[in-house]
Formats: sequence, C-alpha cells, structure tokens
Amino acid sequence: MAKVEVFDPPMCCSTGVCGPSVDPALAAFAADLSWLADQGVVVERHTLSQEPQAFAERDLVRELLAERGDDALPAVLVDGELRSSGRYPSRQELSSWSLDAEPSGGLDAVSAELVAIGAAIGANCEPCFKYHYNEARRLGVGPETMAAAVRVAQTVKDTPARSMADLAAKLLGAEATVARPPVAGPSASTAAVPATGGGCCDGEAAGSEAPAAQTAPAATSGCCGGEVPEAEVTLVTTASGASDSSKSGCCG
Repeated sequence: MAKVEVFDPPMCCSTGVCGPSVDPALAAFAADLSWLADQGVVVERHTLSQEPQAFAERDLVRELLAERGDDALPAVLVDGELRSSGRYPSRQELSSWSLDAEPSGGLDAVSAELVAIGAAIGANCEPCFKYHYNEARRLGVGPETMAAAVRVAQTVKDTPARSMADLAAKLLGAEATVARPPVAGPSASTAAVPATGGGCCDGEAAGSEAPAAQTAPAATSGCCGGEVPEAEVTLVTTASGASDSSKSGCCG
C-alpha cells in the first residue's frame, strides 16, 4: 500500500475554505487527497506552521527548505520519494504515483454525484437534485458538466414518452391529437400538453401544463435521510435551462 506525504507551507489550515475567501486550488487538492484515501492509499499531511518537527525529521524536506526556503513547499513524497515541489499536483498525477492501476469495480466521487444528478432528473426529485448538486459543486464539478448530465438524463427519460405518443398517434390516427414531449437539449423548454379528456382510469384530468419536474415539499433531511448540506444552492439546471433555488431537503 502506497503512502503519500504532503508538506504544506505555513497556513492556518489545509482545507482552503478558511479565511475571508475560498482557495479553489487548496479545496480541489483536499478533495483529491480524500479520493486517494478512499482508494486505500495512506495519506499524511503536515503544515509547517503547526508541525515544524515533522519537517525537521525528514532529511529530504529539510534539505529542500535549506535550498529554496518556503518556495519549495508544498512538497509531495510518495513512499519516501520526492514527486513534486512548489506546487499542488493534479489528481491524475497523484493516481499515477500511488496507484498501480486505476481502481476498478467502483465509481469515483465525481462520477457518483453525476449519476445521482441524472437519477434525480429521472425521479423528478427536486430535493435530491439540490442535494447532489451541492455535493458535486463541493467536489469541484462545474455547471457545464452538470448540465450535460442533466441533458443526457432528460433525453433518456423522454424517450419512452415519445414512443408512447407515437404509438397512440399510430393507433388513433387522425381522430386524436397527441402532443409529443420535447427532445431534451440545451434549448429545450417546458411544453404545454393539451388536455384530451379525463384523467387516468376516468379520474379528473390534470392541469394543461406539464412541468419539467414535480414540486416536492420542503424537508429538513438530506438525500436518502442524510443531513442537507449548508451550502447555498445558487443554480439548479433543468432541461429548460431555468434556475430554481426555492426548495430544499431531499426525498421529502
């Protein structure tokens, strides 16, 4: 099992989220180290201002500081070998240095959140979408990537509805007008579906407009019973490209 040691420059904490503003490079690196630990790699992190003894005890790190001072930090060692100095490496670099091969049989955290976003679209679960949107954003996923996941999910979701509309039109011919659902895409918008009679099984017909997602009541629990993250939802992308930040909670 590989061991990754990170020797950080002097700072109050290594998360990147303390202080008056968030340091995106530090936040992304912290997420990468967390992902690496999930793969079974031993990860240790030391900060010069808080653990100077750890720097003094490692000959390689001590020599780096003597030669270059704080410019040598952060320094990343893998199994005692210096891999990078003066910068934070990418997840791909960390993986290639410490993993024999890409992990198989599972999803990384980013892929899992994108799958969950697609599932939330398929289930019309607004609280679920908001929860996993926040989680994906915390992992550094950009809105363009999440929007692509939404478009794919909406396309899959709309395909059976289009097939049923085609079947109804074929069997009923000119005697009935069947509205086809829109094809999901960047410019897709909410389509109004005319009411053609009673509701399902002779019940009362629903309203004349089919929203892109059902409205879920607000709840205090997080996705599947977890706690809702405190991060503010600033953008929720739907198939129509609209934003909605008025609801919270999940599976409510």
